[in-house]
Amino acid sequence: TNAAGTAYGADREFTTDPLTVNDIDGNSYDVIRIGTQLWMAENLRTTRLHDGAQIILTEDDGEWALLDQNRYCWYGNNSSNGNTYGALYNWKAVSSRILCPAGWHVASDNDWLTLKDRIGGELIAGGKLKEMGTAHWTNPNTGATDEYDFTALPGGWRTAAGSFQGLRTNGYWWTSSEIEPNAWYRHIQNDDVKLFRAYAGHNVGMSVRCVKD
Repeated sequence: TNAAGTAYGADREFTTDPLTVNDIDGNSYDVIRIGTQLWMAENLRTTRLHDGAQIILTEDDGEWALLDQNRYCWYGNNSSNGNTYGALYNWKAVSSRILCPAGWHVASDNDWLTLKDRIGGELIAGGKLKEMGTAHWTNPNTGATDEYDFTALPGGWRTAAGSFQGLRTNGYWWTSSEIEPNAWYRHIQNDDVKLFRAYAGHNVGMSVRCVKD
């Protein structure tokens, strides 16, 4: 029947979503659909741009503030943090437009606005995006439901002075959207359900989530 045909068509369309995507380093990321958007369900941890160019691993505090090169670091200069929380990138790497795998992009301010509207607004979106429990989030991890499998993690950030702050209590994600001389970002806290929107200078380090073009 037509009805069956329609259902079958819808099924086939649904299965075109990729389950995973790989970066140029060979890291594999789970992919989730939220509304019309396809998001990586993990923070980016690539050490190269998708054209193959190396991103500079920067441990030195003084060098971190320099905006002359694409830079990344692991929280606390501990690479094991990268396996869980991904890398922290500077704005130059984010604004390169080729940080995410080909066919993907760093989530823009509008991407995040679309996401929070889809899941009920900024006053509750943080809770809905956070990984549940206290394996990674510090107690109380207020209102965490992770009902969309976004699994937001508290990867902290790196200040312009080079210090690391917020691991296990705060997640910070760059957007690709500039508001001169700053750029928009999002953050989520362990003691709140809100998805916060703010802006920061270019010489800090934050996590990145990619969205399919």
